[in-house]
Amino acid sequence: MAGELSRRTSLSQLARVTDTLFHGNVRTQYAAICHRQNSSDGSIEVLLITSRDSGRWVIPKGWPMRKKKPHEVARQEAWEEAGVRGRVRKKVWGHYTYMKKLDDGDLVPAVVQVHLLDVAQMENDFPERDQRRLAWFRPSIAALAVEEPELSGLITKLDLLDSDERRLRRIPEPSR
Repeated sequence: MAGELSRRTSLSQLARVTDTLFHGNVRTQYAAICHRQNSSDGSIEVLLITSRDSGRWVIPKGWPMRKKKPHEVARQEAWEEAGVRGRVRKKVWGHYTYMKKLDDGDLVPAVVQVHLLDVAQMENDFPERDQRRLAWFRPSIAALAVEEPELSGLITKLDLLDSDERRLRRIPEPSR
């Protein structure tokens, strides 16, 4: 119930700035959905981190960086915010919209371009280690933990990918 309330709150915040969104006055950020394969059962797990200001569950994301492509920014943010190293996919997984609280307290609409990052390793020493909590979740649980409905949908798509990959692994090799 609380997750549903926060989703409605998120949507109502966006509804208040529809004119701003309509005229393209939005900020752009780049993010990574960090995922790995669980070694015990082969299922996919998603890494969520807490935001520094509100403590809500989010994915690593940040502003554009000079001379870096969007997927490179997503990889950099995953490292700085979660200590994650891995292969980031160049292809966009999707987008979501949310209200970004700026340092001066203003709320602005932000469109986030999301890339998948296959986690190869996690390091204990990373720039924001003392500012966030990290936790691994099954995609269905992670989707419920985040406030943004569109982000929830992007995470849920990983569950479909997971079931497709498991089904493919069960297909026997053709006999020759």
